[in-house]
Amino acid sequence: MAVALHRLGGSPFAPAAGAALRKLVAVMPPPAVAEAHRLAGRVHLVGDGPGTPVPAAVADAVAAGRVLRLRYADRGGADSARDVEPLAYLGNATHWYLVAWCRLRDGVRCFRTDRIRSVRSLAEPVTRELRPEDFDIPQHRLRPLSLV
Repeated sequence: MAVALHRLGGSPFAPAAGAALRKLVAVMPPPAVAEAHRLAGRVHLVGDGPGTPVPAAVADAVAAGRVLRLRYADRGGADSARDVEPLAYLGNATHWYLVAWCRLRDGVRCFRTDRIRSVRSLAEPVTRELRPEDFDIPQHRLRPLSLV
């Protein structure tokens, strides 16, 4: 909901969208508010972010905090299998990316969500946290999603 309402930024509807989100958060039970803030902290935008949705299986796994097994196609179309620890989403003007610790490459990588061919959530929990320095993007261009 926060991502959808954020897309109205700069429009005449932005103040009403912000008010709607604040009202929604105000009536949520405290545990749900805490979880919403935790998840919002894992969404980062460059500009307004894309208008396309994040694949449900990826969104569910990030919310659940579970390791994912991906079949991923690189920009040339070659497939690879990877176990990753999902850490955040990153959205720019055209695409959503899953930011994750890639066990194959032993480092943080960004996976364009439209190139994820299949995804399976594993039982293993994610143990890593994303650090600001993990992004190779100037901090002034990156902003987290806000619920207020």
